[in-house]
Amino acid sequence: MLSLAIIPMLVVVGYPGIFLIIFLESGVFFGFFLPGASLLFTAGLLSAKGVFNPWILIPLVTLAAILGDNAGYWFGAKIGIKLFTRPNSKLFHQDHLRKAQHFYERHGTKAVVIARFLPVVRTFAPIVAGIAQMNYRLFLVCNIIGAFLWATCVTALGYFLGASFPIIQHYITPIVILIVILTTIPIVNEAWKASRSEDR
Repeated sequence: MLSLAIIPMLVVVGYPGIFLIIFLESGVFFGFFLPGASLLFTAGLLSAKGVFNPWILIPLVTLAAILGDNAGYWFGAKIGIKLFTRPNSKLFHQDHLRKAQHFYERHGTKAVVIARFLPVVRTFAPIVAGIAQMNYRLFLVCNIIGAFLWATCVTALGYFLGASFPIIQHYITPIVILIVILTTIPIVNEAWKASRSEDR
């Protein structure tokens, strides 16, 4: 199982490795394949075993997530936006950017916060926010809230389950999948509402 394979890797890389992985997975476009929630959950389990200190781990991964999202935002704002200044083509229309801007104007707060809990989506959400020129102060507030909730909830869940049920390490992957499914429901609901409103 992927999550079980993470355990020895985390022990080797320690705090610096965890920080770097979370930073890259949070907003650097090529980091989407890196483990995010499964890494935090597993690190929480290891904290229950004394490998990591949760009072160090949670602030550390929160900071890494905030900085990663900021890197993604400014990449989108400074570099990504240039990709959309070209004339309309088969692959791109200016309407796409305007729709993205409109989406973040209407749903930006919820999108940035909830996307933090979704694999792959959390990597690209800040980049799209930058491309769509979402208000940076609003983005930063949502970024901090989402990063704090994500880092705290997922890591603490691993810690408390690991402390209460030592055999839980054998069921990491099913638990992470369940978390992803539950946190995907609001996004699916919003997308369904948006598609219905566009059809009218």
